[in-house]
Amino acid sequence: MATTKKPAAKKPAAKSAPAKKPAASAQKKPGGLDGFFKISERGSTVGTEIRGGLTTFFTMAYIVVLNPLILVGVTDATGVPLIGGGNDPVAAIGMVAAATALVAGVMTIVMGFVANFPLALAAGLGLNAFVGYGLVVAKGYTWPEAMGMIVLEGTVVLLLVLTKFRIKILYAVPVALKKAIAAGIGLFLAFIGLWDAGLVKAGAGTPTQFGNGGYVDKLPMVVFLVGLATAIILMARKVKGALLISIAVATVVAFVIEWLKPQTWSLVTPTFEGASTNFSPDLGLLGQVSVFGGFSGDGTAWKIVLTGILVVFSLLVVDFFDTMGTMTAVGEEGGLNDKDDIPEGSQEILIVDSVAAIAGGAASTSSNTSYIESAAGVGDGARTGLASIVTGLAFIVAMFLTPLYKVVPFEAATPVLVVVGFLMVTLVSDIDWKDLRIAIPAFLTIIVMPFGYSISAGIGLGFISYVILSVAVGKAKDVKLLMWIVAGMFALYFALGPIDTLVNG
Repeated sequence: MATTKKPAAKKPAAKSAPAKKPAASAQKKPGGLDGFFKISERGSTVGTEIRGGLTTFFTMAYIVVLNPLILVGVTDATGVPLIGGGNDPVAAIGMVAAATALVAGVMTIVMGFVANFPLALAAGLGLNAFVGYGLVVAKGYTWPEAMGMIVLEGTVVLLLVLTKFRIKILYAVPVALKKAIAAGIGLFLAFIGLWDAGLVKAGAGTPTQFGNGGYVDKLPMVVFLVGLATAIILMARKVKGALLISIAVATVVAFVIEWLKPQTWSLVTPTFEGASTNFSPDLGLLGQVSVFGGFSGDGTAWKIVLTGILVVFSLLVVDFFDTMGTMTAVGEEGGLNDKDDIPEGSQEILIVDSVAAIAGGAASTSSNTSYIESAAGVGDGARTGLASIVTGLAFIVAMFLTPLYKVVPFEAATPVLVVVGFLMVTLVSDIDWKDLRIAIPAFLTIIVMPFGYSISAGIGLGFISYVILSVAVGKAKDVKLLMWIVAGMFALYFALGPIDTLVNG
């Protein structure tokens, strides 16, 4: 048969080829949602994208409650709280929660449409604490001035993206370090999951401990372990939707426990006694921002300006590299990265992320950034921007459901973070551990993220050590110029504390 097929194919080839190409291209470019989001092309389905989007939402929905709790309790130098006064903490939390959910929803939807990438955005943890305690308390900025710094930082990052400087840095970073960043974030995620569930906590005489003195003696821990066991068993059995199912199962268990013995139930997820059942969101915080207010005030002009520049730079470094690490890690998890370990549509991803930072400042919710919890949805099958749109719509719905934010406790959602952490840590097998010039920086990157509770610190130490070791072994020429620049930026960032002390006395 092989000999008869060849001549037969050669004769009509010129005539049949034009007819076959349109048919093939038509199959590769389906219409509707599938064609727009490339769902089939990326090996997914509409149902899988919806499921993955909901999984991402449930693993990061806590930010709608946690962001207000971090920001509302802080008053600025003039004694004014974020909401501008008042003695109703529930109403205050509701205002910040509504704005948090709105910005997260809108920007995540934009990410889905513009970048077609399964990445969700919300107010950045760490960034919001830096704004509340680093700028408002330590620096003495008013709330509008602090949020103005966020807007400026986002604008600077957007300019760096539009000039392609940010994407060039991605290509300058060795692939092994990108793998290490993803693995480090995996450990960071797992640690967050264990900590939020209360299974790992501050110890008596030790930095951390397992449970209470090594014992599992709290019902929230049991909920977490039920969720974790459900997730890993379903995954091992290759059940689709394993992560989302585990969240649902653990949530049901939590409800049953609270119904049976509420006096022993110690929720990690905050609850609001007497919360209003009014489902109309209060968006009064939007627009309460003073963009250049942080560059005015009493004191020496050059110190005020230099302090402002350093503040913007500090915010920029954290946001700049956290997003790059998150984007790369999520793309790696979903098999969406190219040979250089760069996600498809990375320029669009970075543009949307930069605009989200500006939007977060303008809405007084702190800088919004890409969330590594998106890897949970990707781990559950999400591969396209449709998943992001589902996540964003869920946030918009959540904006109207403030009294119901406690439905899914941390203990039910955080097992997913541990499972996804495992999936991401497996990337260490791609690192050449015999080449110490790259292995040591990779190791430092991986361990500093969870131990130092900072993605940026891990990236920074990894970059700096890579440059130093390359010089030490006579391979400085292998280091690209942008790596030198970025390593220098991180060195300056790590020295900002002493510099700030010199500037401000």
